[in-house]
Amino acid sequence: MLPWTRARRSPRARRTLAALLLTLAALVAPTATATAAETAAPSRGWNDYSCKPSGAHPRPVVLVHGTFGNSVDNWLVLAPYLVNRGYCVFSLDYGQLPGVPFFNGLGPIDKSAEQLDAFVDEVLGTTGAPKADLVGHSQGGMMPNYYLKFLGGADKVNALVGIAPDNHGTTLLGLTRLLPYFPGIEDLLTTNTPGLADQIAGSAFITKLNAGGDTVPGVRYTVIATRYDEVVTPYRTQYLDGPNVRNVLLQDLCPVDLSEHVAIGTIDRIAFHEVANALDPAHATPTTCASVIG
Repeated sequence: MLPWTRARRSPRARRTLAALLLTLAALVAPTATATAAETAAPSRGWNDYSCKPSGAHPRPVVLVHGTFGNSVDNWLVLAPYLVNRGYCVFSLDYGQLPGVPFFNGLGPIDKSAEQLDAFVDEVLGTTGAPKADLVGHSQGGMMPNYYLKFLGGADKVNALVGIAPDNHGTTLLGLTRLLPYFPGIEDLLTTNTPGLADQIAGSAFITKLNAGGDTVPGVRYTVIATRYDEVVTPYRTQYLDGPNVRNVLLQDLCPVDLSEHVAIGTIDRIAFHEVANALDPAHATPTTCASVIG
């Protein structure tokens, strides 16, 4: 149960808010255009299990999609971007609900972290690398923190790069503050889409995730945020506090970049340049508005 104060409202009002919450999430999520066959097929240029990390890039990169995303659609630009730079790149599907194709990341987040744990083990076993680097968008930038803190992931991960991650939950532009006025919505979300309920600021999951500090020793953290984020709000709550943390605001690098929550994780090459810098800080180059050309 989430800690909302209950108030009397009509069933119609409860259904209205539920529809609004789910519709907003769907509208800002990447569009799932792949067919079932395309989603099941090997991704072009990545998820190549014959790939062996090079001396220049000794760790495989695991991409972790966001809520309503999947292992293909979320990474149609970033995955090839990294492959072309010599990385072994892999992506997984997690958080599936029975009978819901394409739209993932809706299951309980602690269970999704267990799926990430198994996938990283598979990637490390196949590539022979001792550690991986993780890059995640939205929930995919936050959920790995659970893996690092509670499932032993810190021993297998060198760096976590979160693109617009909801590390401390979200208020959805204040929409979640309406929940006290609509009793039953909490139960509806928790029962039908627990992955959404877990991400609400103040949820039991978020409280557990951040207890004892944001980070764990031995992992490098990068957070890349945009001030125009309309999903993970307030956007500054995405930032982490701790050693080996770099918090980056996209508009500090390129003031005219107007990317919001979806664009920063799916098409923004300025953000992707920062991802590349975070994966290989020894060879980082300045990120500016011109980085879109690189």
